[in-house]
Amino acid sequence: MLDREWKFPGRHWVNKNNIVGGLDKFAGGSWLGINDEGVFASVLNRKDSLGPLHGKRSRGELVLKALNHLDAQSAAKTFLHFNGENYRPFNLIIADYKTAFWLRSIGKNSIECHNIPDGFSMFTAEDMNSPHCPRVQFNFPRFQTVNVPNPDVNNWKDWEELLAGIGSAHNISSHSTAICVPPISGFGTVNSSLVAVPNLDSGKILKPVWRFSPGPPNINSFLAVPL
Repeated sequence: MLDREWKFPGRHWVNKNNIVGGLDKFAGGSWLGINDEGVFASVLNRKDSLGPLHGKRSRGELVLKALNHLDAQSAAKTFLHFNGENYRPFNLIIADYKTAFWLRSIGKNSIECHNIPDGFSMFTAEDMNSPHCPRVQFNFPRFQTVNVPNPDVNNWKDWEELLAGIGSAHNISSHSTAICVPPISGFGTVNSSLVAVPNLDSGKILKPVWRFSPGPPNINSFLAVPL
């Protein structure tokens, strides 16, 4: 939502100083973050569940709860004991350098946990790699055919351009294929992120890399987030 205020990613939580994330000023949680242990988490609303709802908890707290863990697997297992009815439907992505998980909630009691396989996966407001989603149909092949980012030499060019994409000219009016969604009815892309998590088994002392566009990436540059 364009009018929902937020802050640039940082260490915004006094009692969670190991977490770097964007701050949702409305509810105090985050949509995307990473901790000092290399666990990454991001939450997306599912279809027809945009914004807060009276009686439901903010989905932004799920990111912070995931980042309270030392690895993605233990974080993902935690949510199997959560009551999904407390939140509006969501897709929660949790990953580290070894494993990645998709937590799926349709607003009922149980929350499903699925492994995300190696390779390319795409999440929207629907299921993983949904063949019914125009945004996936239009963009997934593009991610498969361009150069993968190389953080070692700070080369993110192709993916930055993809994240700035406003979709197919045939679907501009509905924004159904855009990754960078132009403003419509109070909704649109307000920022964008690229995150790389290093392989800790490499023996090198490496930190994650987070590049952040503090506005729609078709008109804003990506900046380095201090980690």
